Amino acid sequence: MSQPVTTAMDSLTAALKSNIIPNQEYLLQGSVLDSAVEVLLHRLRGLCDNVDSGPETFHDHEMCFSIRGTNLQPLLLRVRRALDYQDMPWQLRYIGQPEIGDKNRPTIVRSSIDIGTSSTVVEFLTELGCRMDFEYIVRGYMFRKGRMKITVSKIFKVGQVAQGKPAESMEPMSQSYLVELSVLAPSGQDAIAEDMRSFAEQLRPLVQLEKVDYKRLQHMP
Repeated sequence: MSQPVTTAMDSLTAALKSNIIPNQEYLLQGSVLDSAVEVLLHRLRGLCDNVDSGPETFHDHEMCFSIRGTNLQPLLLRVRRALDYQDMPWQLRYIGQPEIGDKNRPTIVRSSIDIGTSSTVVEFLTELGCRMDFEYIVRGYMFRKGRMKITVSKIFKVGQVAQGKPAESMEPMSQSYLVELSVLAPSGQDAIAEDMRSFAEQLRPLVQLEKVDYKRLQHMP
């Protein structure tokens, strides 16, 4: 007897039901002044797994898109491309609305799905009706501690863009670095949030990683 044909959608549906796709991001955020970032990097080198080889570096251009549907909240999409590795695939990321949850939850939890794409993804999103809200250049360091990812990033304004390439001159948006501690995991693995809280405690007082209430920030004067 012939076997039933399995489509990509069937495989994706089965994977979702089996709860094996990492579609939840657990997140803590903070910042550190430029003058203190070297001390933080030194602490991370001692705590993280890639202590011998040192942290990975990145230099990316990120564009943030949104599209409004039937729901009140817009659909948020991010496109990121590596400026230091031009041959790498572009990355398209869906980010859901943060679930702050109760005050006892250690981290923010939000839906997150990443896929690799070609360089035509921006044109594709534009044709779908997506609007680019903002863009920036991000450069920094990435550390690993088990399943946890820690990034220390400097964010720059994008100058005049010629033929899709940002200008060489970049202006920093602040005198500080963004620090993010995150884990991508399948739904329901809330125990990882406790590990993240424990790791964040080891970085104090150099940086205070915490849940950021985006809705409260949007309503601040």
